[in-house]
Amino acid sequence: MGKGLTKAGEAIKRAIGVEGSFKEAVLPMLGYNSASILMGGAGYIISLYFMSFLTEVEGLQPAQYGMVVLLAQLWDAVTDPAMGIITDRTRSKYGRHRRYLLWGILPIALSYFMLWNSFGISAKNNPTYTMLYYILAYMFFNTAYTLVAIPHTAMLPELAPEYFLRTQYKSVEYIMNSVGMISSFALVSITLGFFNMETLSPASRPKFAILGFILCLWFSLPLIITFKSTKEPSSLGMHLEPLDLKSLFREYVLVFKNKAFRQYFSISLLYMMCKGFYHSSNQYFIRYVAKRMKSYNVIQTIAGAAEASGFPLNYWLTKRFGKQTCGKLLSPLFVAGILINLFITENTPLIILIIGVILYNFGFSGTGFVISNIHPDVTDADELITGRRREGVVSTFNSFIKKSINGFMSAITGFTLTAFGFVTGKGDMHQTARGILGLKITYIALPATFAILSFISIFRYKMSKSDHQMIKRVIAEKKETGKANITDEQRGILEQITGQKFENMWIGGAEEPARKYSKV
Repeated sequence: MGKGLTKAGEAIKRAIGVEGSFKEAVLPMLGYNSASILMGGAGYIISLYFMSFLTEVEGLQPAQYGMVVLLAQLWDAVTDPAMGIITDRTRSKYGRHRRYLLWGILPIALSYFMLWNSFGISAKNNPTYTMLYYILAYMFFNTAYTLVAIPHTAMLPELAPEYFLRTQYKSVEYIMNSVGMISSFALVSITLGFFNMETLSPASRPKFAILGFILCLWFSLPLIITFKSTKEPSSLGMHLEPLDLKSLFREYVLVFKNKAFRQYFSISLLYMMCKGFYHSSNQYFIRYVAKRMKSYNVIQTIAGAAEASGFPLNYWLTKRFGKQTCGKLLSPLFVAGILINLFITENTPLIILIIGVILYNFGFSGTGFVISNIHPDVTDADELITGRRREGVVSTFNSFIKKSINGFMSAITGFTLTAFGFVTGKGDMHQTARGILGLKITYIALPATFAILSFISIFRYKMSKSDHQMIKRVIAEKKETGKANITDEQRGILEQITGQKFENMWIGGAEEPARKYSKV
């Protein structure tokens, strides 16, 4: 048994290119990324089943589902920035971020259970009350998720300051995300049927309530491991500047002064808009166009396997050629997988549908790997401008993009389908030609457009490994001596990455822009 674990540990080390003992090198990465079971799994199940659950099981119309998601995400737009500021300004012996992981366990568990159980409200056949309940439940979950996701993401630049050490942490995060996705999906498949998935209806309510209970524990308890496994220096002695509403607003606008952040934000935004539309419409497309609903969970298993299979190639390309390469090479497959659906009908062989699913998921793994890996480096570029570590503020946008944009796209999908006369909750497979047209817009036209734009955006991001090493060096030198000595060529690189004149940045001796503010 001991030898088997040792061999498994060595295999993991080789897979992610880590030097040192398994205990010292890999276990900290696994501990930190235990929380990624929540980050990968919770939203994945919501993206696959929540829209169908509310419309086919709980009796809401697509537009009412859209209101649930829209209002919950508008609330999220308030809580995310607030949490970013809070975590950056937290004084604690545990550091700025860790204790929020502990505080979030109970809210995550309770709120996720509430997402899949209305406690009899929906059974009274009052759609308005049902809609109001799920608005509050989703707002509660978004708040709980924000409480842990932003501090967790903000910790990484401090835990892994080196360029490729971050890639190793992100690789383990990718694996743990997959663990969260696969395990939670397996639980759903066992309950609803794998090879012969049941048609969702009000009779499915008890099964979703059981799933909600199991999943809420599975997603919340790993936060204890992350809290126990990570170490941060005490922030009790941290100096804090006074903060008012005006300076709070400036803190977030200041992020956009950073060109590297704007490029990262653009790639992420477009990518998540694509995924948001695609995944919100996926179950409807398979049910009403392909007429393969009984095979839905089989198809999603293949999708997950295709995405996971992209990891070794993405990691190798990143180490060998840089963090943008895998996105540049695999994104065209991402687009092709979406466009194949133009030719899918109920008479199309299942293998064609599966090929499209494989291309889509294998392709988007490349773009997702780019986004995940460049995010921590953007914080260092921000420090060039401000002279401060603002992981919480920068990480706000990571959480907001993953959570809120996907939700907004789900809301828009619901409103669009309703506008085209799409009908749910009837128990049959029939839709009008106009309803199918609306579905093809949300499942094919819009995702393909945003996938192409995201692919183009990857080419605009320029920071390389050598650039990042130079950034870390000049920041350290500035803090130690009060001045960064660089060549004209290096000055040009810093200006290209940040989009700011050297003399206007902290690294060039300027007053901190947070206090001397100008527009982007």
